[in-house]
Amino acid sequence: MSSASEKQTSIVTLVVVVTVLTAVLWYVLSPSLISSSASSQVTRVYFADRISDAHRLVIDRFNQLHRGSIEVVPVDLPFDKFSTNERKELLARSLRSGSDKLDVFAVDLIWVQRFARWCEPLDAYFNSRDREKIIPVALQSCFFDSSLVSMPLYIDIGLMYYRRDILDRLPDASKIAEDLERSVSWPELVQLQKRLGYSGRPYYLFQANDYEGLVCNYLELVMAKDPTSLSSNRIDLQSPASRSALELLVDLVHKYRMSPIEVSEFDETRSYKYMLDYDAVFVRGWPNFVETFRRSYQDTAKLANIRKAALPHFPGQQPTSVFGGWNLMLSKYSTRKAAALEFIRFAETKEAQQLLYKTDGLLPITIDIYQDTAYMNGHPDLAYYYTLLQRGFHRPAMIDYTRISDIISYYVRQAIRKELTVQEALQRASEMINSNKVLIK
Repeated sequence: MSSASEKQTSIVTLVVVVTVLTAVLWYVLSPSLISSSASSQVTRVYFADRISDAHRLVIDRFNQLHRGSIEVVPVDLPFDKFSTNERKELLARSLRSGSDKLDVFAVDLIWVQRFARWCEPLDAYFNSRDREKIIPVALQSCFFDSSLVSMPLYIDIGLMYYRRDILDRLPDASKIAEDLERSVSWPELVQLQKRLGYSGRPYYLFQANDYEGLVCNYLELVMAKDPTSLSSNRIDLQSPASRSALELLVDLVHKYRMSPIEVSEFDETRSYKYMLDYDAVFVRGWPNFVETFRRSYQDTAKLANIRKAALPHFPGQQPTSVFGGWNLMLSKYSTRKAAALEFIRFAETKEAQQLLYKTDGLLPITIDIYQDTAYMNGHPDLAYYYTLLQRGFHRPAMIDYTRISDIISYYVRQAIRKELTVQEALQRASEMINSNKVLIK
């Protein structure tokens, strides 16, 4: 735990960061920056998200269809400038103030419960027929107190990537690849490490920095050990499954030496780059790894050899993966709700969803895409992702999930770094969670 002075410094730092981010948001949305040549009859909808190339295509297409009546104005909050927590606090601060400067904004699906208080309920705007167009696993994250408060933009699913060219050093590489696609056990992955001669070399990478990505890695192991672990919509860190999951993460680094200690500094981007730079065989990730790196990574030969696989499982258990993704919410303070709803509706269409997938590899949430046989035959990767979606699970839907997650990631990382034992880390995390304390980082 931090000392009192360290906590005070952290609080001051957080206040400064949020203040600066808020100033940035107000600057971006300043009416004085809007071109005066635009027609006064156009309703402008302000949409905050990480505005990728795919987002811009969707926005441009919507604006083209609604030329002269509605214009979506993107408010870009890129990951390379704002951490996920900074982005969350920036949005919360803006909404908490009652500002009408944002109309639609994207939230990590685990934020829905927290942001529901500031958002317009959508039950009256999306009826049962509208909802039936969405794959159920994506729609599940859109509710708070049985009320529809968001709509999914895209969904994610945890999976594993590997280098096929490295695997091809073995005579039975094709059989191993088939097994990996279905899921191999952790002991089998350890044996493969020995066969490839990767003892003591970067072999399996995961994200173990102090952030939500580590919690995703950890909960996937908890659920793989005991599929009923989250059935009560809570996280019991004292359960046998919770202990086994953390013991494995520690052992990957210190016992099996499959993962370098550097994983404790990794988010997704850093883990992908490390895999490519240092020729690691496996990395845990999300579906748009290759699509993202294709634009920036120079060694195209390595990227061409990246293949997808299911996450490993414990012997006697089924493989499973955590759901990720981002949802759209409508600010209850918006004075442009009708126009904003038009944009949300468009984002749910087959056209928009295909743009998101084609450009950035973001998984669609509309059923008709997955039922389009010709489209699926032309996109075998998407067909594989769809099989993984059938094994997925959601993190607990709790208003204070982010508080609990911050505590878990802090102590789990300390255990991985051998700064605490597994028992100490889980005990301290449990005590802090149960005392309703907030961890200041």
